[in-house]
Amino acid sequence: MNRHSRRGFHQRSLGALLTWSLLDTLFAGDAFADSIKPIAAQWLVKLNSMSLDLKGKKLEPLEWQKQVEELFSMIDLPEMLRFIDFEKLTAHVKPKERGELSLKATLPEVEGLPTKLVFGHQVFALTKDRSVVPHGHDNMATAFLILKGDFHGRHYDRLADDKEHMIIRPTIDRTFGVGEYSTVSDLKDNVHWFKAKSDSAFIFNIHVMSVKPGKTGRVYIDPDGEKLSDDRVRCRKINHQQAETLYG
Repeated sequence: MNRHSRRGFHQRSLGALLTWSLLDTLFAGDAFADSIKPIAAQWLVKLNSMSLDLKGKKLEPLEWQKQVEELFSMIDLPEMLRFIDFEKLTAHVKPKERGELSLKATLPEVEGLPTKLVFGHQVFALTKDRSVVPHGHDNMATAFLILKGDFHGRHYDRLADDKEHMIIRPTIDRTFGVGEYSTVSDLKDNVHWFKAKSDSAFIFNIHVMSVKPGKTGRVYIDPDGEKLSDDRVRCRKINHQQAETLYG
């Protein structure tokens, strides 16, 4: 994206949380390092504003997914890697034998931008054939961005639940490469499963917990369940340890 299209995006999307005039002042005063100017505005402001609107019921979950994917599509990946100091973050990583290792990325602090973010963020590190194991979400909105490596990514719609089972239907089943992304809400693509296909692989994850009052968190499943009509599958609910044993 060139300088003019970035400026146009900022002007259209930053909203009331931080005005364009303030951003312009920050840019002019070199408050941002050159390498993070576009990212800081888009992520720390727009994503935080959208997530606040989601929790405040001013933005519907499906619209949040749409807007997050639009934001992801405009990211320049090398800038994103500098933004989270990817080289330093991953310099001495020893991935887990099963499942994903969660790394806490420290985002730059810039005066005038929000520091208490409503969304959580982390980087998942995996080795070949290890997985972010299959799980659904209660009362959450999340998104993935592939930073390095290739993944086999699967998503499912969550159709129904009882105490011991979940009924799902496949929606996405394909390879995800560097710079590609997906999103999750209670309404669409609620269950996902990402398996690393390269020797080392990293995912940037953001998550908004407690979209509405009530229980929030992951629900692990075994997607190899009873096949029903219309591509539906009746899956066992399992715990995290069982999921890592089966699929990690």
